[in-house]
Amino acid sequence: MTDRQKDRPWLMRTYAGHSTAEASNALYRRNLAKGQTGLSVAFDLPTQTGYDPDHILARGEVGRVGVPVSHLGDMRRLFQDIPLEQMNTSMTINATAMWLLALYQVVAEEQGADISQLQGTTQNDIVKEYLSRGTHVFPPGPSLRLTTDMITYTVNHIPKWNPINICSYHLQEAGATPVQEISYAMSTAIAVLDAVFASGQIPEERRGDVVARISFFVNAGVRFVEEMCKMRAFGRLWDRVTRERYGITDPKHRRFRYGVQVNSLGLTEAQPENNVQRIVLEMLAVTLSKDARARAVQLPAWNEALGLPRPWDQQWSLRMQQVLAYESDLLEYDDLFAGSHVVEAKVDALVEEAWAEMDKIAQMGGAMAAVESGYLKSQLVSSHAERRARIEAGQDRIVGVNIFETTEPNPLTADLDTAIMTVDPATEARVVAAVGDWRATREESNDRQGMGDPLTYPTTKQALQALKEAAESDVNLMEATLECVRAGVTTGEWAGALREVFGEFRAPTGVSSAPVAVAAEEGTPLAEVRAKVARTADELGSGRLRLLVGKPGLDGHSNGAEQIAVRARDAGFEVVYQGIRLTPEQIVSAALAEDVHCVGLSILSGSHAELVPDVLHRMRDAGAVEVPVIVGGIIPHADAAALKAAGVAAVFTPKDFGITEIIGRIVDEIRTAHRLVPLDGSTITTEVPA
Repeated sequence: MTDRQKDRPWLMRTYAGHSTAEASNALYRRNLAKGQTGLSVAFDLPTQTGYDPDHILARGEVGRVGVPVSHLGDMRRLFQDIPLEQMNTSMTINATAMWLLALYQVVAEEQGADISQLQGTTQNDIVKEYLSRGTHVFPPGPSLRLTTDMITYTVNHIPKWNPINICSYHLQEAGATPVQEISYAMSTAIAVLDAVFASGQIPEERRGDVVARISFFVNAGVRFVEEMCKMRAFGRLWDRVTRERYGITDPKHRRFRYGVQVNSLGLTEAQPENNVQRIVLEMLAVTLSKDARARAVQLPAWNEALGLPRPWDQQWSLRMQQVLAYESDLLEYDDLFAGSHVVEAKVDALVEEAWAEMDKIAQMGGAMAAVESGYLKSQLVSSHAERRARIEAGQDRIVGVNIFETTEPNPLTADLDTAIMTVDPATEARVVAAVGDWRATREESNDRQGMGDPLTYPTTKQALQALKEAAESDVNLMEATLECVRAGVTTGEWAGALREVFGEFRAPTGVSSAPVAVAAEEGTPLAEVRAKVARTADELGSGRLRLLVGKPGLDGHSNGAEQIAVRARDAGFEVVYQGIRLTPEQIVSAALAEDVHCVGLSILSGSHAELVPDVLHRMRDAGAVEVPVIVGGIIPHADAAALKAAGVAAVFTPKDFGITEIIGRIVDEIRTAHRLVPLDGSTITTEVPA
């Protein structure tokens, strides 16, 4: 032991929330009792996208990937017996971030807290939602306004709060290289700061206060050295941008402040026990280097490629952090990599390449213009396609997936159905009934009504009308949002009022402009599949085979769907892909209108048990019995068996990493549905057009 005082450990969090506010509250209190030092709230998809639990698009999604929060009553129950003035709370929320922060503030006020002392973070980065995660609601302009209003409000009223977490995490999940992750995140930060300072809501002398509250949320992959150097490059670039572009002179204001969740994209369904060492290695990339150490860390669980982790699985990930922080001597030393020629050379290269890409985006008009043009999305789709191609070719090696696949039976997954947590299907009905009760009783039971001036104590309708009027003007929307909270407005009503004023936005998919990533020369697997596609189309007399790729429900994680669409296109399919957030009715209508030969559904949120059978029934009712329906996503073994029994032709999960092979299977299912003779490579003689 040295005489040097140990550094303070980073905030330790577990991304958590499920089923109901009550169940999530119990989970949070258990995690805090285990030594977790901050909360990280996961909201369900209806909450994230501004819908109440009884909306048609919320079907099957309620409480699946997070906790449903529909109104002030839910927020009270979520944080019951948790003193918010003493807590550091991170909320992964974007399009509806203003709404959730307002709910949080009002609950804190009801607890008697001084809101100026509240500490925490709202993610509030809408750009990456357009690019990778898909929970956007409004067009870029209004979305940027909501972000701007939140930042200016918190700087003036909740000064210890981080109102935005510029989030490159999901960019890496969508295929971003380190250079893309750095440059896209920095370009987003520039767009946000430019808008804040242009709004006139922050005086010149307080610019440093704004910059000091901008935080980042990054991804750490398994390439340890590159990821550690990436974080040093991030810090160097942020210091340069804030000093040169915004004139921030105080080094403390220019400090690069970030939290991290290590890579979930790299977690494997095959030999999932290997995920433990992957998570540890990725954690080291953001903790070993003192000069680039994360301020907060949350780790996924080893079994997230299988389904929802259980409390024990999350505890295991928390213990990984605690062993490193409290048992090792890591926090006793200065930066371990200072002066390393290898590290400095890599950081210099990342900074130079990222700055060049940032300049390119600036010349397009900035991050928002690059989103609307489709440039950023197409770049990510292309990068992800190249990564998948490298894995399939064996260039990128993944233990247990494309090398060292032989394994002993895994005792952790001996019973797959108990190796993950499941959400009681009856929960959704209870939540739906509860929000109906809230709407029916809120005005009659709300003691704010009848207390005098309606402008001081507005009814629900009055609060919503005031919100719309504020949205149509240029006033800060936070005060009107707080009044909506206090008047009992629901999440769906708040977002619905803003939808009326701002409209909605469907982001570019990036599929049509993505270049070919896999070679189709004679003798390659893709060439063989192209021949199967051409032969089958010829036998059916259809010109080309047509595949509809559909994203039912609210799951916006479209990476897998996009990669299937791109590879199917390159294999000769005519692909129908309309993006995310569709109802089963819309998917079936498109399938019939386009006369497709197969419907492929991608669902990662757990709503497959509700939505897939609905699609099947609608296809049968329309007489399209010869059109096979296939499904891909995070689908537990028992659910996959149930889907096949219901009529799904094939189910693909993360273990099926060979996309070309999947496209070949799709052709096989089309042939089976039309009673065509099965094909293998030796029977294909159709000449494939160039």
